[in-house]
Amino acid sequence: MAQSSRFWDRIADRYAKRPVSDEAAYQKKLEITRGYLRPDMVVLEFGCGTGSTAIAHAPYVKHIRAIDFSPKMIEIARGKAAAGKVENVTFEVAAIEDLNAPDESVDVVMGHSILHLLEDRDAAIAKVYRLLKPGGVFVTNTVCLGDRMRFFKYILPIGRAVGLAPLVRVITEQDIVDSLTAGGFAIDHHWRPEKSIGVFIVAKKAG
Repeated sequence: MAQSSRFWDRIADRYAKRPVSDEAAYQKKLEITRGYLRPDMVVLEFGCGTGSTAIAHAPYVKHIRAIDFSPKMIEIARGKAAAGKVENVTFEVAAIEDLNAPDESVDVVMGHSILHLLEDRDAAIAKVYRLLKPGGVFVTNTVCLGDRMRFFKYILPIGRAVGLAPLVRVITEQDIVDSLTAGGFAIDHHWRPEKSIGVFIVAKKAG
């Protein structure tokens, strides 16, 4: 994890300046997510990056706790929140694996572009399930290189070995669905934008 954290610290400034690759799809994901949000809700986002999604959803909920294991990403996110006078988002340096929070304490968990970067996504999904209140939802957008770019499974370990890439799991859309359902979730919304390498899923905990 330390190696991956250093990688994301190193590219954080460039990452923050990079435009969204598909703005229309991003806005649709925000809209879908907001259909699950209420003003009294407490939200957790892990792998929040530079905070754009948390800040975009802040007006629709009571509080968002947003975490990332890259200190530089969190520094940029805090700067964005301060500039926008966003006061109901707390940005913290932490990984989902180490997060200290009570079971059944949050209404919604978001994890975007993160499950494929974890050592053990099933453990993370199990923790998300525990943290959610009954009836809560897990909103995730996950890169699925295994569906269209399987050759990356040979290239990425080399990049990681020389410090040019973080840990990246080459997984498929079905892998994500299987992990979520095995973790106790029911799929409530499932969308893959045309030509996208990512799948957007809202998974619900029984309530």
